[in-house]
This record gives sequence, C-alpha cells and structure tokens, in this order.
Amino acid sequence: MIWTVAVAAYVLAITNRSSLSAVGVDAAERFHADAATLSLFAVVQLAVYGGMQIPIGILLDRYGSRPIMVIGMLLMSIGQFVMAVSPSIGVAIVARVLLGAGDAAIFPAVLRLVATWFPAQRGPLMVQLTGITGQAGQLVALLPLAVMLHSTTWTITFGSIAGLGVLFAVLVFTFVRNRPPEREEDVTVNTETGVIRVVTSSIDTGVGIRAALAHPGTRLAFWSHFTTPFAGTAFLLLWGMPYLTEGEGLSSAAAAGLVSLNVVVAMVLGPILGELSRRIPTRRSLALVLPSIAVQVVAWMLVIFWPGPAPLWLLTVLVVCLGAGGPASMIAFDHARTHNPAHRLSTATGVTNSGGFLAALTAIFLIGLTLDLQGAGTPGTYSLGAFRWAFFTQLPLWALGMTMIVIERKRTRIRMGLDPERRRR
Repeated sequence: MIWTVAVAAYVLAITNRSSLSAVGVDAAERFHADAATLSLFAVVQLAVYGGMQIPIGILLDRYGSRPIMVIGMLLMSIGQFVMAVSPSIGVAIVARVLLGAGDAAIFPAVLRLVATWFPAQRGPLMVQLTGITGQAGQLVALLPLAVMLHSTTWTITFGSIAGLGVLFAVLVFTFVRNRPPEREEDVTVNTETGVIRVVTSSIDTGVGIRAALAHPGTRLAFWSHFTTPFAGTAFLLLWGMPYLTEGEGLSSAAAAGLVSLNVVVAMVLGPILGELSRRIPTRRSLALVLPSIAVQVVAWMLVIFWPGPAPLWLLTVLVVCLGAGGPASMIAFDHARTHNPAHRLSTATGVTNSGGFLAALTAIFLIGLTLDLQGAGTPGTYSLGAFRWAFFTQLPLWALGMTMIVIERKRTRIRMGLDPERRRR
C-alpha cells in the first residue's frame, strides 16, 4: 500500500514534469516565446531538479521519505498554480523553479521506500517497476492534458493539476511511513545474510558526499544516468512534438501516438532490464547500458541523415530506441545501491540522479539555441533541416558519457578485485 501511494505520487510528479511536452506550441504562442526562451522553461526546471538532488538525498537520509514527499507535492502544486495564472515569461519561469524543486524530492524518496520496505534481492526489479509505472505520467501529459487545454483554458488546465498535487500531498501524509513499525530506525535487510543496516545517519554531510563521490561505483552510476536517458528526456519533455509536427509534417494525433509508443516501450523493457541487471551485476555496463546508448545514437544518425522527411517506420524505430534509455538509466541506481553503504544510500542516489538531468538540460538548451541560431526559433519558422542540426548537438554528450562509463567501469572492477590494477609506467 505504501509503495502504491508513493508511486501514484510519482506518476503525478512525472505529469507535472512533462506538462509542457504536448502543449509546447501553445506555450510558445501564449508567452510569445522563441525556441531558446521555450527551452529555458525546461532548462530552468531541470537545473533546479538536478541541483536539488544532493540536498534532497541528505534530507532523506536525515528525515526519511514521508515529510520530504509531502513538501515536494505542495511545491509542485504551488508551481502549477503560478503557471496557471502567469501573465508573463518571468512569472512562468518562477513557476518552473518551484515545479523542479518539488519534483526533485519524489523519485529519490520512493527509491528510499523501496530500500527500506523491500528485501535487497528485489531491489533491481522494484526500482524498474517504480520507474515504468511512473512513466504513465507522461501518457497523461501527452493526450489528456492537451485535450483538456484545447477544450477549456490554460488556467483551468494547470489549476486542475495544482489541485491534484494538494490531494496527493494529503494521501502521502496519510498512508506513507518511513519504516516498518517494529523498527525504531530506517533499515535495509540483506535477505541472503540476515544483516540489518541502519539507513538514517548522523554522519557529517560533507564526509558523506565526499565518500560517495570517492567510490568509482558512484561515479559509474552518475555517468550511466548522465548518458542513457537525456535524448529521450529532451524528446519527451519539450522537442519531440514540435519536431514531429512542424519538422516531419505529422499530424498532432500521429505525433502523440509516436511519443506515447516511446513511453509504452520503456514500460515493457523496464522489468526485462531489471531482471537482467539482477542476474548479471558485474556485466551491467557492457551488456545493458552501453548497448542502450548505442541504439539511440544509431537511430538518431539514421533519421538526421535520411534524405527528406523520414518515413514513419524510421521514426517508429527512433522512438522505440529512445524508449530504451529510461529503463537503462534505472540500472545506474543499482550501481549506486551496490557500491554504497546504507547510511549514505540517498546521498549516492541524489548524486546519480543529478547526472541524467544535467545532460538533459544541456541537450534541451543546445537544441533550442541551435534552432535560434538558424533563424528557426518560433513555430512559424521551424524547419526539418534546422531540427536536424539541432538534434545533432546531442552527439558530444553521448561521446563524453560513453567514454566516462568505460573509464569508471574499469576503476570499479579494480576496486572490487575483479580486474588487476594497472601497472604504472
């Protein structure tokens, strides 16, 4: 019951996060925003989300999931209410700041509940189930939200989401508990050895952060989460619908169907990758993470270099490949949980989670900036050629991330004693 309520709150958080994805063109027209300004909404939101991850992790380690989730839901509600009545871009950006701050608290808090309430051997599968269930929020943001906006008004649509946030804050406060009632402190239990570890810790904050970052397994988790999901996040959060409708010439219904397919693929792949991650813990990067990145790169390059508008089958391949990024990014949390003691679990999770959103905000901003530099920064000037050059800016992020994954994987295996240390010349 606790997990169900927490995941339902996470679904709403994803809906809040993705609330501009299907109405990006409407937002551009409402605020008279060019591409760089429109991307600024998402960049600010993701920057706050990423920047809050380590502080949120520290607060979770100290206070537990319940109070942090309640505060997060209320912050998102305030943000969406401000967005509903916003008269200008400046006020709307403040709304996205509040939204990003509230959103930052939800997913790490749910992961902490998984670690506290479920046996350790179920961790990879439960993390994947959490992730894929939460992705249903993107489906809500894609179709029902757009239909509601076009049948009512901007204020009613975003005000309704704000009201849902208050409702879920009450539900979380009522049903979620930090730990099992027979325990005086948050704990995780290793079902293989029976060892009980305390999660809550009074260890010095700076020491906890430095210790988490010092382990190459945490850095491997960071770069895995940095590289796997950002292309799909940029596509789903902001640029997918404008690209498919204004660039490739698809109808809004067809474009929404493709973006929805991306979410469905992620939901299907999640349990599969979760089980594989559990079975091959020492080969996760080579067998799961790097291949998921490679298929995204290949799919985007095929679409970018295709002469003329891409056929529907190729666009379908693209969204399917991008759908692999989300479940693959969940493997990063398996790395973080494996290589960190329980007392800094949420701190390490925060470090990991910041990676994907740092990459996503960079990609979103670069795409918008590249469109503007080509004179294609508004819905009336969007073009297929401009979008192709804009999406090409993702390539350096993939290259950086894959390089660091290979480096940190080697260091992690040496630390674990699986590979011999390199000889110094």
